[in-house]
Amino acid sequence: QVQLVESGGGLVQPGGSLRLSCAASGRIGKTYVMEWYRQAPGTDRNLVAAISSGGSTNYADSVKGRFAISRDNTKNTVYLQMNSLKPEDTAFYYCRLGQGYDAYWGQGTQVTVSS
Repeated sequence: QVQLVESGGGLVQPGGSLRLSCAASGRIGKTYVMEWYRQAPGTDRNLVAAISSGGSTNYADSVKGRFAISRDNTKNTVYLQMNSLKPEDTAFYYCRLGQGYDAYWGQGTQVTVSS
């Protein structure tokens, strides 16, 4: 079993920055993908950013150039640096770890962008 714990959400003004963290623990192998998803009320949960074990990254078009995903394999932790935040970035952000045929989700953290 794998456990994921997110942190770093909160309230920020438009144009501001936040850094989310997701720490994984448990039965973690050497090869796994870590991803950030977000879900606003009344909408689907959508992929924001992903990073492979080798460091390859992928971003949703809506966040390219503003968000950066990174990982520290020694700590089994993934980060999401969010800059130039917009009100439309407001959502619950979830961390996901994909390992083989298994996927694990964190409990999520709220990000609110408002003046």
